[in-house]
Amino acid sequence: MNSGGRHRRAAWIALPVALVVALLVVVLATRDSAFERNASSPILGGLAPPVVGLTVTGEPFDLDGWRGRWVVVNFFQSTCVPCIMEHPELVAFDERHSAAGDARIVSVVFDDTVENVREFFAAHGGDWPVLATGAREAAVAYGVTGVPESYLVAPSGVVVWKQLGGVTADGIDDVITRLSAAP
Repeated sequence: MNSGGRHRRAAWIALPVALVVALLVVVLATRDSAFERNASSPILGGLAPPVVGLTVTGEPFDLDGWRGRWVVVNFFQSTCVPCIMEHPELVAFDERHSAAGDARIVSVVFDDTVENVREFFAAHGGDWPVLATGAREAAVAYGVTGVPESYLVAPSGVVVWKQLGGVTADGIDDVITRLSAAP
C-alpha cells in the first residue's frame, strides 16, 4: 500500500475517534452540576461516625458536642481545585448561620499538612474547626474516596445527605429546608 492509502486510512480511523471525543466533551460540559449529583452511602440514615481529634489550632473537637444543630462535615485538601472553588460557598454558609448557631461546618483535612491548611484558611477565610488529628480515622469511617466530599448531619446526629464534589451555600440551605419540612 502506498503512503497516500495509509494517510487516507489513518484519516478514516481518526474521524470516528475525534467524533467520540467531541461527544464526550459535550456530555461532560452539559451534565448536571456537582451539587445535583448527591451520592448514596452506607452511613446515610445512621448515626454520624465519630469526628474526634485536635483542630489545626490545637483545640479538641468532638462532633457529638454539636448535637441539636445541622452540621456540614466537609473533607477537603488545600491544593484541590474543586475544594478551593467551593470554599467561598462554605464561608457564605457559615456566615449565614453563625449568629443563629443553627448550622455549623467542620472541615476534615484529607491527605494534607497542617501548615498548608493554616495558610489556606488565612488566605481564603473561614472560621470553623478544621480537624487535623483523627482526620484519617474520620475519612475511613465516612468512606471518603476523594475530595471535596461533604456530609450533612441532622440535629439528631443522623447522616442525612452526602455530596461528591463541591457544594454551594444555597444548595446546602435548600437541603436543610427540604429535610426540615419533611413529615
